[in-house]
Amino acid sequence: MYNADRCIGCGACVEVCKKGCHTMSDGFHILNRTNCISCGECARVCFSLSLTAEGTEMTVDEIMDVVIRDEAVYRDSGGGLTLSGGEPLMHGAFSVALLKAAKRQGIHTCVETSGFGDSNVLCEIASYTDIFLFDYKVTGNTAYRKYCGVPETPILHNLGRLNNLGKTVILRCPLIPDINGTQTHIEGIAKVALSNSNSISEIHIEPYHRLGIFKANQLGMTPTYEAEIPDKEFVMEFADALQKLCGDRITVKVN
Repeated sequence: MYNADRCIGCGACVEVCKKGCHTMSDGFHILNRTNCISCGECARVCFSLSLTAEGTEMTVDEIMDVVIRDEAVYRDSGGGLTLSGGEPLMHGAFSVALLKAAKRQGIHTCVETSGFGDSNVLCEIASYTDIFLFDYKVTGNTAYRKYCGVPETPILHNLGRLNNLGKTVILRCPLIPDINGTQTHIEGIAKVALSNSNSISEIHIEPYHRLGIFKANQLGMTPTYEAEIPDKEFVMEFADALQKLCGDRITVKVN
């Protein structure tokens, strides 16, 4: 990742890059990612942390060494280990191994998921998971294909599998006004939640934010979507309308 505001123009990255991705022009650093092989050498020598290599390959044991350091915090707070994403279902064997290791240590476990993945993998993961944070983004196969690139059907199937297993699920719903801030989606969320109420007792509304735009810029990517952050009144009206449909069986919260 590259944060131009931090660059001091020292040129250290130019000296170590074997692919010519870094050049200096009139004292200013220019990054061309075309030939980048992600070797990380430029980030290693960047004194100002303008260039950073994000992500570290780790084994289950290495991760657990880090997790166990905060064991006392988990006991006091009721927290634990959360597998986030990316998508844990895309790394089924590793996710299962890590969750197993956590449970052996008596650590509470949580998995964030889009719900799109192999049902058998999900059920195996479920054996070692205390809470699922399960996304429901838009209503209907057409909308899911348009905005998420996958159909809604397998996601609802997987949610149903968790419901049949009696797993604790919090349904998480991003709210993006010009995409899913509609009565149709309010009704869709309520229908999904009520039909899986063996598992779902809470729905979390998550208003749109722009954090991803800053990250995209640092990765040299052009953001494909940007909108106004929804105002509090709109968000609360959406949540209140959903709460009325869900009744007392399910609690709707705004994050």
